[in-house]
Amino acid sequence: MISKILIANRGEIALRVLRACKELGIATVAVHSTADSDAMHVRLADESVCIGPPPSRDSYLNIHQIVAACEITGADAVHPGYGFLSENAKFADILEAHGITFIGPTAEHIRLMGDKITAKKTAVELGIPVVPGSLGEVLPENALEIAREIGFPVLIKATAGGGGRGMKVAKTEAELEEAVSTARSEALAAFGNDAVYMEKYLGKPRHIEIQVVGDGEGNAIHLGERDCSLQRRHQKVWEEANSPALDVEQRMKIGQICADAMKKMKYRGAGTVEFLYENGEFYFIEMNTRLQVEHPITEAITNIDLVHEQIRVASGNGLSVTQEEIQFQGHAIECRINAEDPRTFVPSPGTITHFHAPGGLGVRVDSGAYAGYKIPPYYDSLIGKLIVHGRTRAECMMRLRRVLDEFVVDGIKTTLPLFQELVDNPDILSGNYDIHWLENHLAGDKSH
Repeated sequence: MISKILIANRGEIALRVLRACKELGIATVAVHSTADSDAMHVRLADESVCIGPPPSRDSYLNIHQIVAACEITGADAVHPGYGFLSENAKFADILEAHGITFIGPTAEHIRLMGDKITAKKTAVELGIPVVPGSLGEVLPENALEIAREIGFPVLIKATAGGGGRGMKVAKTEAELEEAVSTARSEALAAFGNDAVYMEKYLGKPRHIEIQVVGDGEGNAIHLGERDCSLQRRHQKVWEEANSPALDVEQRMKIGQICADAMKKMKYRGAGTVEFLYENGEFYFIEMNTRLQVEHPITEAITNIDLVHEQIRVASGNGLSVTQEEIQFQGHAIECRINAEDPRTFVPSPGTITHFHAPGGLGVRVDSGAYAGYKIPPYYDSLIGKLIVHGRTRAECMMRLRRVLDEFVVDGIKTTLPLFQELVDNPDILSGNYDIHWLENHLAGDKSH
């Protein structure tokens, strides 16, 4: 059994993992950069170790320092949270070599799903529906032939990418050469790898993802879907569970396809299979082999603690529930509260002068922020997540409207006003939106 977990992350996710460890009676170690010495998870952990200066490469991405912190404190497991080293196969390998449990999938599965081309080939083999596209790398000399086979418009994507970088649309043959060249350049700059692939560009899809958990022994379950279609620059802003676009039959069918695929893989831990959904069809785009930012809405509708499950599985204790025991109840929405100007989305680091989190039935706030906390300028601008749960989507929306008015964060700019605007928008209230809706709305296009 795991006795001490080092949390190799920061911010709200580090605090989220710490709380799960405390509930399970497991000792905790917080690692932090010099910029995060006053962070809430550092204050609450049983032990803390400074692992370097503010730049991520010198602290949160410094594998040597994290392994050294494990050895100094006697931590026998590491939870990577999300981002940073959470999908780094080399990190998982190194921990295993040192006899330290990585709370996540095997390095093999991280590698398999980390490369988009390999992931797509694997999805096809596992029976997961995929977007029509290239089965290998797209080069300037073969791009036109592949694009004609797929049919325009096409989407060029970095094989090692994420977050919208190395991603370009070519609507016609005339646009293709520049789109491929630009995507390759962006991919090289962002990921050190200029390989790209090509997919059919879907006009107005929704972004639907399926939460899965496996025990590594051939048992796996799905916990339904999340709708993450409200995005800006391919970054999720608002997420819902269940999706307003799916019915029970669709949900269970695609969920079972994903669970069966995880059984075949003997997948270990939590993961998310992501799809574009259009005209009743699901198209696989990628799999994230880690906990997702938006995992709390799945927890809300299933009453299953995903971090508990991760730790159970990593300890060799298997899953706590069977598929038949999972019951989906009500509706949940998550709003990502970022320290950003709600109009320009420019980051707004600084000191929080007042902080009041809303409360009441069906309300959860995951945040490491507090009055007097100074938000450093070095990291992601996410300062908290507001999660609301109701018996119906209408009740959930009503509750969200109320708690947004209660939430107080002074001293910095945040995206709270954006959500106050969205919660009264007719398209959002009816659930009638796609992955382009938010950017069109922010650009002033009211035709959507």
